[in-house]
Amino acid sequence: MFMVVAGLVLGAFLISGAAQEAAKDVKEKDCFYLSSLHYTAKGMEYWYSKERGGLELVTGVPYNDLTCKNCHAGGCDRCHKAEKTQKECKLYEYSTAAARSQNLCLECHGREKAMIGINHKEKQPDVHVAAGMVCTDCHSAMEMHGDGTEFVSLKQDGAMDTQCENCHEDVTPTESHTVHHDKLDCKACHIRHVVSCTNCHFDYMVKTGKRKAIPASGWLFLMNYKNKVTSASMQTFVAKGDKTFLMFAPHMSHAVTAEGKKCEECHATDIMKQAAKGTLRMTWFENQKLMNLKGVIPVADSVDYDFVYQDLVEGNWVPIKKPEKPVRQYVGFGSPLTEEQLAHLVKAQEVPPVEMKLK
Repeated sequence: MFMVVAGLVLGAFLISGAAQEAAKDVKEKDCFYLSSLHYTAKGMEYWYSKERGGLELVTGVPYNDLTCKNCHAGGCDRCHKAEKTQKECKLYEYSTAAARSQNLCLECHGREKAMIGINHKEKQPDVHVAAGMVCTDCHSAMEMHGDGTEFVSLKQDGAMDTQCENCHEDVTPTESHTVHHDKLDCKACHIRHVVSCTNCHFDYMVKTGKRKAIPASGWLFLMNYKNKVTSASMQTFVAKGDKTFLMFAPHMSHAVTAEGKKCEECHATDIMKQAAKGTLRMTWFENQKLMNLKGVIPVADSVDYDFVYQDLVEGNWVPIKKPEKPVRQYVGFGSPLTEEQLAHLVKAQEVPPVEMKLK
């Protein structure tokens, strides 16, 4: 009898071991979701690293020691799990309808949630939101689940297949389009503004596991991406008391407008002229309230971006008297405007503005 029981136990152990090996094979060979960005969240790790000139240069803290690495969707249940009741029993099933919930996406994508709130408050909703569209109307199953390729950023070629032209094939070739000779991305003109995180306090995040920053909006940055000028955002950090960091990245803000920007909103503006002189005041205090620059802002190596950097002392923001000059990084495979591009923006556009709306 003992031998029978022992044999059963050993057999169960062997089966369990085999099952674990089989599960490992499934993970490595069959479940391509496990290599998707929603699962790996590789983007933050990739750009944070000191090898990429990232924030680690300032903090000295390895990425694996941060809670950022926990920000991912660990499996199908996170989005597709739905509850149902059958014969008074609580059961679960996988549902595509559950995964289409806008609120579900916004639980993790906080910047998009903030943008929707600002647009609603200012009564200028994104045209797609106003039309009742949700995230999955534009973003494909491949983007959600991956395709078996382990990308390091959502801005890497192949990681995303959503683009304006997928729906807007019949854009009229007006002067506003043709004058830029296909060197201007749709988002450069059809994004109203972006939401940025300023003064992200790294030490507070390490200590508490929570993020603390000062949001800013009402501005739109321009930088190069995939051989075109596109919309971008920025982020500033403080660490170790007086160390600072400045990051720029191509960014698709969900504040899309049907009407494109007029020429004079980008060309020959006071902002462009000040940038050409080498300095832009980005944030400042006005009546004890922190203000930020509004408008279209060029991203260029030659420009010194003047921010108010603050430390967090007992829950209160306190300006740093002599912050170190920020380490600057361009991420998301974006690059700064060239001096030639900046010089072109400083000049008034010679072609008269033509009103154009998306169809």
